[in-house]
Parts: sequence; C-alpha cells; structure tokens
Amino acid sequence: MITRNAAHVLAKMASQFKAVAVVGPRQAGKTTLAKMTFPNKPYVSLEFPDERERAIRDPRLFLSRYPDGGILDEVQRAPELLSYIQGIIDARSETGQFILTGSQQFGMMQHITQSLAGRIATVVLLPFSLTELQSGNYVSDNLNEAMCNSAYPPVFDQHIDPLFWLDSYIGTYVERDVRQIVNVQDTLTFQRFLSLCAGNVGQLFNASRIGNDCGLNHGTVTKWLSVLEASFIAFRLPPHYRNYRKRLVKTPKLYFYDTGLAIRLLGIESATQLATHPLRGSLFENWVIAELMKHRFNMGRKSNLFFWRNNTGLEVDVVIERAEKLQPVEIKAGATLATDWVKGLKQWQQLAQDDVVCPTLIYGGTEPWQEDGIDILPWIHVDRVINT
Repeated sequence: MITRNAAHVLAKMASQFKAVAVVGPRQAGKTTLAKMTFPNKPYVSLEFPDERERAIRDPRLFLSRYPDGGILDEVQRAPELLSYIQGIIDARSETGQFILTGSQQFGMMQHITQSLAGRIATVVLLPFSLTELQSGNYVSDNLNEAMCNSAYPPVFDQHIDPLFWLDSYIGTYVERDVRQIVNVQDTLTFQRFLSLCAGNVGQLFNASRIGNDCGLNHGTVTKWLSVLEASFIAFRLPPHYRNYRKRLVKTPKLYFYDTGLAIRLLGIESATQLATHPLRGSLFENWVIAELMKHRFNMGRKSNLFFWRNNTGLEVDVVIERAEKLQPVEIKAGATLATDWVKGLKQWQQLAQDDVVCPTLIYGGTEPWQEDGIDILPWIHVDRVINT
C-alpha cells in the first residue's frame, strides 16, 4: 500500500476544521485515504442506492446514525445532506467531525460554499505522483512506459494492465459521468470530443476549432470542457499576467490531470508507439505540469502554475509563483540536451530580471547538471523543482 503525500495535510486540516472535503477524480484513492487517515470513523458510501435513498428521503434520520461524525463517501450524490451537516457541526465544538469525499465539483462545491463556508477545508487528491510511485518502487526507468502506465491507484494496487484499465475507466466513468451531467445523446460525437481534447494537449484552448472538428458549436464545447474540469479529467493552465511591456497571449492552455489517460484517448497502445508519436513532446509537457500540480494539491494549496507567452512567440512552458518571485520552467522531451533549449529561458530572464528565481529546464534524459545558472534536471528528478 502506497502512503499518500496528502495524508499529513488531511489530518492537519481535520485538527483545525470541523469538516474536511476530499475531492478529485474517480478512482484516485479518496476513500482509501480517508479510511486510512481516520480508521476509527464510521463510513458510508452514497454510491449505494439504498443509502442514497435514505439520505435523500430523511436527511435528519440518516445523519442521526453518525452523532460523532463520520466519513461520507461520494457526497455529491446527496448534496442536500450538507445543509443538515452544518447544523450538526455548529452544535459541537470538536474539529474533524465529518470527512466528505466527492468526484464532481459541479454541484458539490456549490453546496459546500453555500452551507459550510468557514467550517470546511478542502483537499484535492489526484492520481499517484511520481514521488509516491517511487516510494513503492513502481516507476519504470523508461520515460515512455512511465507516461503510458497512467498513475491511477488501481493500475498498481490491483496489478491491472494500464491499457485494459484505462479503456474501462474511459467507458465506465469518463463517458458515463460526464454524459449524464450534460445529457449527451450522441456517444460518438462525445468520444470524438474527448480525443480532440487529448490531441490539443499543451495547445492554446480553441473552442471553435475543436467544435468545427467534431460538429459542435462554441458554447457546447466550452460547456463540455467545464464538466471535464469539474470531474478532474482536464484543466486549463492560465497565462501569467506580468507583461514586461510586451503584449501577452491571454488564452489558457489545455492539459489532462493524468497523462496516461490522454495517451489512451489518442489511441496510443504502447510505449513503442508513444516514442515516435508527433505529440510525444506535448504529452511529456503535460506529464511534468501534472506532477507540479499534484505537489501543490498534496500540500493542501491551490495551483500557483502559469505559462507565459507574448505576441512575438517568446514562451516559457511553466511559470511558478513563489511569493514575489517567478520560477520559469522549460520542458523538453528529448534525451540529449540541445544548445538552443535554454535560449527561451535566457531571453525571458533578460525581461524579468530581478523577478526570476531558480530557472529550470526539465528534459527526457538521465543526467542533472547546471549551465549558465540554469538547473537542468532529468524527468526522474522533477521533485527537485517541487522542493526548490
């Protein structure tokens, strides 16, 4: 069993707040994390139809079974409970009364902010990070294999072939859940939409272009993507606002929380196929950014990641806000360093000057070193960026 990096933060939050919500994609390990962190708390899953019916029919009676609190799993299935939970936790001074988990932000977070504002903290749990997989000795030395394997816990806990598991996950959770929320009738169009999103990883999000390619209007594409974001499947990375007297691109970029899922949606079936795929560089960029995102969430913090691009084409793949400073990170999938890889970082440093801290390049090779004040790190050492 792999220990989750978020366990310490979850326990700390529960010692300070009356309730904590653990949110994230399905099968990311939310239930396991809650149970392992609070083994003595009673547990109930609202995925079970009978429990969900009891909770909706008579919330007071349902919650009376948990006078000292408990773990309520997939609480978005009965969001009405949150208003009644407010009354229970307000009547007592103890912290950590209820641990709530949920796989969809759409309705759940709205109800939380309405009913439990100021009483609840939130932990976002994504699939395993590289450091978590390293602790269980589950990381392949081959970068392409590491990217294809996905990072969802069942792949490792249950020793399931990633190809089989991801196909099942796409059909069982991604398509079913998202289609139910937006009431999609045309399955083939939705599948095409998912594949096009995966094909646009690392690109500026262009709803019109994606819509034209699958026969949807701009509004539908935006709505469907919002549901993917609410279900922790995909996210948009915003551009940084600091302009240094340059005109900036203001459109966000599109990424997936799990690179293995994006790879499978593209129809890639093996590390060998990925090695020669034209989107390998973009997928590696996705993998690095997802790792940086996981670290922030595991610390109980919001994302501090951006990208930077001006109208002349100068770009930095990731800009990390660190207090008043900015850490630029360039990402290259190649295994052999090219001399022009650090050119963009150096140009951006000249613009940002005193704002810059710890410029870094992450690449697909194996050896770390430094050049002209730039840290050059292999992919397996992405945690060194995290711990800077």
